[in-house]
Amino acid sequence: MGALIGDALPRLRFEPSPKRVRAVTGGETWADTTAAMVVWEPGRLVPSYAVPATDLDAELEPVGPAAEAPDPAAHVDPRSPFSVHTTAGEPVSPRRGSVRLDGAGFRPADPDLAGYVVLDWSAFDQWFEEDDEIFGHPRDPFHRIDVRSTGRHVVVSVDGVVLADTTRSKLLFETQVTPRTYIPREDVRMELLVPSDSHSTCAYKGPAQYWSVRVNGQLHRNLAWSIVEPLSDGVEVKDRIAFFDEKVDVTVDGKPLPRPVSPW
Repeated sequence: MGALIGDALPRLRFEPSPKRVRAVTGGETWADTTAAMVVWEPGRLVPSYAVPATDLDAELEPVGPAAEAPDPAAHVDPRSPFSVHTTAGEPVSPRRGSVRLDGAGFRPADPDLAGYVVLDWSAFDQWFEEDDEIFGHPRDPFHRIDVRSTGRHVVVSVDGVVLADTTRSKLLFETQVTPRTYIPREDVRMELLVPSDSHSTCAYKGPAQYWSVRVNGQLHRNLAWSIVEPLSDGVEVKDRIAFFDEKVDVTVDGKPLPRPVSPW
């Protein structure tokens, strides 16, 4: 794990990864390493990848003025962004209308990561672990998902209107995330659900399609979602409907559940 800067401050944490990691932009591989570090920055919910600068097929070019002094609470040097170029000097084929990938990475101040660059996930088109493409962010090696079948009687409603009634749920337990109930579509009043144009991608479960709910003449936006094309951890809940317990009323075996407090 990373060094602690000040006894009262959170850690910049890191863990070596045994996987071959590649970052690709414009169809070209700009990072290719078997010495990646999974890095957790203070204040961020998901990790990033740090790679040795020697494993970048690129030059790191500071862009913009650097701050006069580092912020010790940030645990990194001031974020003067880097631009990524090939070692031959040809610019990266851009995704965002620039000839360079501005802000593609930064050098962490932690001495244990000397020689490493933390890469910005969104600056690259594709990421691979071994030969498999990964999505969203690196998977946390300390993060897990368990799915369990349950016969408990679950009823979901909003504004007094029942949206789902089932004894055939799948409960998905995910590290540091509110447990979620995935319900077969046959037990959901799908006529009340309206497909939303919102989407998200989970690095563990895969892309999610969102659903709004129309009841009593009112549209409640993005109350539910489904995993249509799951990654490995989402296979058991494929095509089922999950509701945001933070926004609906749920009873389990006749007992009302309190609405959880979460970022959602």
